Amino acid sequence: MTVTEIVPFDKRRSKVILEDDFTLVLYRGEIKRFGIEEGKPLSEETYQEILQEVLLKRARERVLFLLKSSDKTEQELRRKLKDGGYPKEAVDYAINFVKEHRFINDQDYGRRYVEFNSERKSERQIQYELQKKGLDKEVIQEILKEQPVDEEAQIQAYVKKKRLQPEEMDFKERHKVMAALGRKGFSYEAISRVLGGFYDDN
Repeated sequence: MTVTEIVPFDKRRSKVILEDDFTLVLYRGEIKRFGIEEGKPLSEETYQEILQEVLLKRARERVLFLLKSSDKTEQELRRKLKDGGYPKEAVDYAINFVKEHRFINDQDYGRRYVEFNSERKSERQIQYELQKKGLDKEVIQEILKEQPVDEEAQIQAYVKKKRLQPEEMDFKERHKVMAALGRKGFSYEAISRVLGGFYDDN
């Protein structure tokens, strides 16, 4: 692997860019210590030395630091490490470490997320957000079966907060409210049970 470029990453670190856009982020003292220079090859032996002595431990510490501030899924942690310039070996090592020590568990994360949000977000919105965080659709559906979201209670709270009188709404007013609730992800069935359908008599 040839070092094609060394560019500043922040005040103390630089990006070491290798062939095929492979990048390492190292402190300037480490670049000097391992004899890394632009235009010169980086041997596999030196790369493994950097990996074992520096990057594996640093990736592990980074993951533990990220988990201190807030709960995260495996996919979120992988993305953070990748964005931080860690190679795949270091990312896999750090993720395996926190999984083995049970610092992360996507199913447990999903259950906590549903429990925390089930009174303020629709089922569809929760499902979308958890899928974005890397949880499988089947796992999310299983969690939602265990911990159902009471959409009707949320819609009733919305109606109360907005001081709406569903029984006094005309077609246009009802359509507007139903559309607003639909954008929040609430199902038509749940909305209809609270507000009545489009064509119900007032």
